[in-house]
Amino acid sequence: MGRPWVGAGPCGRRTGEQCREAMSQPGSACQPPPDVDTDDCLQDYSYLFSPDILKGKAAFITGGGSGIGFRVAEVFMRHGCRTIIASRNLQRVAEAAKKLEAATGQRCLPLSLDVRQPQTILAAVDEAVKEFERIDILVNNAAGNFLCPASALSFSAYKTVIDIDTLGTFNVSKVLYEKCLRDHGGVIVNITATLSYRGQALQVHAGTAKAAVDAMTRHLAVEWGPNNIRVNSLAPGPIAGTEGYRRLGGARAEADSYFDTVPLHRAGNKTEIAHSVLYLASPLASYVTGTTLVVDGGSWLTSPNNFPALLDHWAMEVKKDK
Repeated sequence: MGRPWVGAGPCGRRTGEQCREAMSQPGSACQPPPDVDTDDCLQDYSYLFSPDILKGKAAFITGGGSGIGFRVAEVFMRHGCRTIIASRNLQRVAEAAKKLEAATGQRCLPLSLDVRQPQTILAAVDEAVKEFERIDILVNNAAGNFLCPASALSFSAYKTVIDIDTLGTFNVSKVLYEKCLRDHGGVIVNITATLSYRGQALQVHAGTAKAAVDAMTRHLAVEWGPNNIRVNSLAPGPIAGTEGYRRLGGARAEADSYFDTVPLHRAGNKTEIAHSVLYLASPLASYVTGTTLVVDGGSWLTSPNNFPALLDHWAMEVKKDK
């Protein structure tokens, strides 16, 4: 993976000259930015985008208390954005908000909601609007996933993933549209996946749910574009330091040299995903809507769909849980 970038100056902030020098180094185009595996803020941060690119904006991020959602919130806040991070676990988002405010100096409002229950979304959005007056960006990041062969997947488990990933994305998008975005425009970024592109083994539930969200993205982009609302999806690959990476076999993938088959020969990190979401949410993507940005190092193009190995891993996890 090479040596990670490190920041310079106060709070790890580089000057433009230092950034240009770093980017001119051999191999820098594929060099990952610094990250930490835990749900903690970055100790150093290098500005590759304008530090004020989201100044004055407010973002509503579901699943913002951990993993990708936490890092997206942090990167947004470091670029001048106030955030609302929401999930079912109020304690988790409250603790995350304290970390984010301490690291960035921006306001972060933690709220409790269940994306499957529209009334809880309405209440959370009302509270957010009362605090920030308006919301400009929505990141639909809440999701549920686990490895399971279709033959062993219960009706209830399949429905739960569809309810969280697909219906939850629609529910939050519709509430934000009616409460905020319809009147003043804005941006929606849906976090999806590449699972359906080739029919990933042991992922029929999540692959179906995320494929539906990609379709939803295109429909909403068409319908809501006249309201100055851009709607896009972002599909991460294997991202280290996330619950998904831990639960879906990241450690085993490293041990089995899985990443040798990925064009960039490594997993991604949360900061890379956050930077990509930042791009889609920012004026840099002002003419981008109705599309899916895949951020996976080329993984879905080349990685093997090794059903026997995945089945073995699933069986081991089931045995471990017992």
